[in-house]
Amino acid sequence: MSDTPFNAPTIAATAFSEAERAAVYRAIHERRDMRHFAGGQVDEVVLLRLLRAAHHAPSVGFMQPWRFIRVRDAQMRSRIHALVEDERLRTAQALGEREADFMKLKVQGVLQAAEVLVVAMPPGREAHVFGRRTLPEMDVASTACAIQNLWLAARAEGLGMGWVSLFEPQALAQLLGMPADAHPLAVLCLGPVEAYYAEPMLQQERWASRAPLQHMLMDECWQDAGAGASADQGPQP
Repeated sequence: MSDTPFNAPTIAATAFSEAERAAVYRAIHERRDMRHFAGGQVDEVVLLRLLRAAHHAPSVGFMQPWRFIRVRDAQMRSRIHALVEDERLRTAQALGEREADFMKLKVQGVLQAAEVLVVAMPPGREAHVFGRRTLPEMDVASTACAIQNLWLAARAEGLGMGWVSLFEPQALAQLLGMPADAHPLAVLCLGPVEAYYAEPMLQQERWASRAPLQHMLMDECWQDAGAGASADQGPQP
């Protein structure tokens, strides 16, 4: 018996063509958290396409907890840059023996990117109970889905995007005049880039490396890392 709602409109459950599938997977695998930008501009029509892609993300209970603040004023960008730099220093100190290595990394492109978008969650989201009664953090998860949609769409458009999370949320909220209980989650740097990193920047810089998929995959119940799929069993990366 079908689970399709009675008389509800539907879209045919057919696979994409080989070329269409390849494009989707290419965007996923070539998406990069960019820190180096080439200035320039993002066409308004393209920016609207990107924001619409973000706005079509899934959200728990259809709460749609994302809000986008487009920051174009140079002075405001400089203030955001300063907030990030302040947290960059605090993060470096918290890393202990890795402080010097961390300080060599470029962590933001707020001053160089064509566009800066601050993504925040609005007040009143606590009223959404559907899917959040035991997992209230699903508003964050939902907003992250919108950011990922934007990221993949940016790659498809030949643009770079970087997610900056090095800031004190309350300080950024005050700077942008957010209402009480609003919560900024991301500063997104978006725009033309000269090239994408061949692999994630932190991997190129030997800060960290991608763990094998089999270390993340388990069968039936929780298992130690790597126990869920052997080299010749189950999906491979």
